[in-house]
Amino acid sequence: MSSEMIIRRYRPSDQDVVTDLWSRAARQAHPFLDGEGTGERARLLREVDLVQAENWVAERKGSVIGLLGLRTGGPGDGTGPGAEVGGLFVAPEAQGGGAGRELLEHAAALHGVLTLEVFEDNGRARRFCAYLGFTERGRRTDEESGHPLITLERAAPLKSVSWLHLREGRLLSVRTRGNDTFYLPGGKYEPGETAREALSRELGEELGLVVPAGELAEAFVIHDVAHGKNGRRLHMTCFTGGPQDIAPAPGREIAEYAWFERQEARERCAPAHAQVVDRLVAQGRMRG
Repeated sequence: MSSEMIIRRYRPSDQDVVTDLWSRAARQAHPFLDGEGTGERARLLREVDLVQAENWVAERKGSVIGLLGLRTGGPGDGTGPGAEVGGLFVAPEAQGGGAGRELLEHAAALHGVLTLEVFEDNGRARRFCAYLGFTERGRRTDEESGHPLITLERAAPLKSVSWLHLREGRLLSVRTRGNDTFYLPGGKYEPGETAREALSRELGEELGLVVPAGELAEAFVIHDVAHGKNGRRLHMTCFTGGPQDIAPAPGREIAEYAWFERQEARERCAPAHAQVVDRLVAQGRMRG
């Protein structure tokens, strides 16, 4: 996510700006619906959806540019029964800037499996959802408008943690046995672990390093396609911290480790590496 964008809970004080962006985005997305973005639909948004749903907004430079409404029944920790996306709208002037994607990834991180409905005639929304890994699960006809709706679903993302360790501008990466692709040191959570605890354990198992959980600091989160998982999405929380002068001792599953510059990382590492490297280059920690 851009450093200029934040995702936060909707507040009642957002109502006017949210209603305006919803109205403009809805009319743009659904020109085939009479009265879209106005009248009774606008009343229902203000009096029902913004009151009863779990609503989140995307904000950039102090301005609200996106709205996400969820219908949920789970604990909101990424392991519950999932959530239904009741509505996702981005102000027309802000579309293409990542707000819609970040809102959906935020929902997936909280609730796991996501479902939503899109009008068949809304080709842009269907392409956007396909790009983010949603697949068709059913169809029905909207009773109010008579237009066909497509039900889409996406599996819960794989949640992992990774360690960002650089030496002279090169990024530490590891390769497991029987695999040609390098990954960042780290891995998946075990039941009951926090992200820092999971990473501390993984660094010990993979590289024989003692990195106390309390020394790790969250850097950023990466959303991408998980390598070798048939298109399933990845939610990877990246951390810095811990000792800088290290002597890795690869564990049983690790065939080798290496430090890669930008181009080497792009050629030899998992897809999420590209986003990580771009962030590090932007921060001045790797050469461009």
